[in-house]
Amino acid sequence: MPNPMQDAIQPWPILQDRLPHLPWLDPRTARLPGILPVEGQDWLRIDEAYAPQMALRDRLILAQPAVVHALMPKARPAADELYATVLDWLRGASGFTVGTDDVLRPDGTRVALDPDQPLLTLGRLVQEDLCLMERVGDEYQLTGAILCFPASWTLAQKIGRPMTGIHDPVPVYDADIARRVARLFDAIRPEQALWRMNYLTYDDFVLHQPRAEGEKRPRPTDHVFIRCERQCLSRLPVSRAVVFSIHTYVVGAGSVTPDQLAALRAAVH
Repeated sequence: MPNPMQDAIQPWPILQDRLPHLPWLDPRTARLPGILPVEGQDWLRIDEAYAPQMALRDRLILAQPAVVHALMPKARPAADELYATVLDWLRGASGFTVGTDDVLRPDGTRVALDPDQPLLTLGRLVQEDLCLMERVGDEYQLTGAILCFPASWTLAQKIGRPMTGIHDPVPVYDADIARRVARLFDAIRPEQALWRMNYLTYDDFVLHQPRAEGEKRPRPTDHVFIRCERQCLSRLPVSRAVVFSIHTYVVGAGSVTPDQLAALRAAVH
């Protein structure tokens, strides 16, 4: 069950109407790594949950910036490049007005542009959580992130770690997989982003679900909600950092058919 702090931050459901993709039913995405090419500039998305998700992100960033944000000094060039890249994307996106000093969001909120806080600013403009991964030795290291909607991990424990350290509690993530992931990251080109989508069932609707290493997520019993993350990998051309962006979907189990839900429950157990 969510803790009281989570209840206070999000006391009501924030749901999309439906999932854009049912990854557990598609053979291309049902198994790891399940990676497909992004079409065009579709690495960021604006959906029907934009306004309530952004209101929640605003509250989280205001209430606990040190929890949802981290940036190592060496990652500042990559963060600045990502800041400029996202603002360029927003200039072509419907509903945004990007000015010199602020951005008018589709929900009517004005967000001041603060280039001194690039990730915190972006966290108030797009629904995606944004993680910077940079090559250090043989692996990619998490060097910065704005993470408002974690699913059973904490930024404080993962920042500065290589991929093997980030996935320490995951038994299937061994050294061989780490090498394969590093090769995959190396192959990402600025002109071609990649995406995958995970899937889990939950008994609660809370988007902000941090958990310390070793702390297990409560096993769902009623499977009332479906949570999926559309995860994109894109390369910044100048810094060469990889951006791991996460668009979180939460829908009611009733948004899929009984057969689709039964297949999901079988897939996650």
